[in-house]
Amino acid sequence: MGKYAEELRRYIPIADAMAQTFGKNCEVVLHDLSSPQSSVIYTANNHVTGRAVGQSFNHLITQVLLSQKLQNDVVANYRTETEDGRTIKSTTALIRNADGEAIGAFCINIDIHPLVSTREFIEDFIRMDEEPLEREEVEVVQNVWEIVEQMINQMIAEKDVEKIDKNEKMQIVQFMDKKGVFLIKGALEKVAAELKISKVTMYSYLDELRRNQKQEQEELSR
Repeated sequence: MGKYAEELRRYIPIADAMAQTFGKNCEVVLHDLSSPQSSVIYTANNHVTGRAVGQSFNHLITQVLLSQKLQNDVVANYRTETEDGRTIKSTTALIRNADGEAIGAFCINIDIHPLVSTREFIEDFIRMDEEPLEREEVEVVQNVWEIVEQMINQMIAEKDVEKIDKNEKMQIVQFMDKKGVFLIKGALEKVAAELKISKVTMYSYLDELRRNQKQEQEELSR
């Protein structure tokens, strides 16, 4: 047993508290640096990596003391792997005595392998191959245009175009814009004709709608 073992035992309740708080996948290992060949003096949830009292440290030099991420005696969130290939997220803090001498190391090892597997499943599940549709006019084949034309007619069919005012026309234009109708080449002209307005008026409607939308977004972000 190392010469600092008794002094370091005061950290055992903290180790137990962390292990119990974060659950069975969280292992805590306490090292006495005065005894490098048998530095482990306490473990909690040691089934995570299999560390046992009396063993030596594994990654203290290569991934902690020599790490460029070592700041304020802590290296956080570095990656290690178990012998059976599980991914472990580790953090190590050096423990110093009143004289400033590094006497121990407090190591936290969390088995994140189940989460990594879940992430890989989710990424594979939500993967989509198509490119996002850009906001520009796209020319479509005839049979697709017939469907779009039919949709436009249905959107306007319930309205008596001769009697509706500008606000109602703008509501129709806004709905179609949100649904991406105007991304299809020729749709803007078709809608303008059905609403009995000029192409220039259609553009002015769209400009006004998009200005209003931008103002609303700016107000919400304040």
